[in-house]
Amino acid sequence: MPKIKGEKLGVALDMGGCPNRCRHCYLGSGDNRKMTKADLRWMAGQLRDYVKSASVAASLNITASFREPDFLDDYRSLYELECELSDEIPERYELLSVWRLARDKDYAAWAKSVGPDTCQITLFGMEATTDWFYRRKSAFKDALAATERLLETGMKPRWQLILTKKLIPEVNDLLKLIERLKLRERVRELGAEFQVFLHTPDPLHEAVKIENLRPTLEEVASLPQELLEASRKHLGRHILWRTEEELYKSIVTNEQKPPADEGLLTQPTRLWFFVTNNWDVFSNVGTLELWWKLGNLKKDSVEAILQRFERDEAPGLDVLYHYPQSKLAEKYGNPQGRKIYSGKEDLLDLYRARHCGNIPQ
Repeated sequence: MPKIKGEKLGVALDMGGCPNRCRHCYLGSGDNRKMTKADLRWMAGQLRDYVKSASVAASLNITASFREPDFLDDYRSLYELECELSDEIPERYELLSVWRLARDKDYAAWAKSVGPDTCQITLFGMEATTDWFYRRKSAFKDALAATERLLETGMKPRWQLILTKKLIPEVNDLLKLIERLKLRERVRELGAEFQVFLHTPDPLHEAVKIENLRPTLEEVASLPQELLEASRKHLGRHILWRTEEELYKSIVTNEQKPPADEGLLTQPTRLWFFVTNNWDVFSNVGTLELWWKLGNLKKDSVEAILQRFERDEAPGLDVLYHYPQSKLAEKYGNPQGRKIYSGKEDLLDLYRARHCGNIPQ
């Protein structure tokens, strides 16, 4: 990893946690111990003192969450504090708290006022299936309530369907639900097209545990063409997935470039550091598993933490950037595998997770 110079850095503190324990989440399922505004100020001060003195970054953005946004009741004042502590207006992504959307009648209007005006909602199937994946009762009902609340406020919902064996028999029911709720017509009234798309789970952290639910190429042959086309349009690629068999061959022959329509995702578009509620520090290059840990803000200096990142000293970073991909495939892959992955990097994520999980921590 090259030295961090001239970057726009983001640092996020897990102040409130998350109401869900999603089975596909790359951030895992940590506890929800609450942190304070004083904690956020202290963290920002620690980072700013070093980042500015060492000319590490052009700007520093501070946020109060990296799991469920706006989960804490004082989300408005926390946003104001984020603005105060950041060099720029903090970025708002197309992800809101679905839990809060379903319970706080004023939240959607406020979220729209600070932008953006689109929100992605994740479903895994119909009610029982979605609740099982969220590990929370009423998650499906909350998703529908959130969709209604967004539309009432003039915001555009987008549905992401996580493709597993449990979703396939329920896809047609979800498409009928879209028709029954008239989502296409209602979003069109807002001047846009309702977006719904399929996405295979990236096998990281929690999602490694549901590899048994990853479908094969044969099992997805019956998926509706309209949904496949919508997915291609949203994701911007014609080929949505490939089998492990095909990707395995690509990896072991040391191809330097991925196949067409596939992107390398190892380098995020913006670098973020995630700070947990026990002050452990990770980056968005990896997960919150031990082999990606960079240090602890209460025990280590910011300089030492950033140097550990730049020098790839965390086992996950070392494997990501220095361990031969072909060796990973030969050790952990299935040359005849029929399960489907979005691309080579997703499959390599699985191999790296298996490898790192065997490294003594």
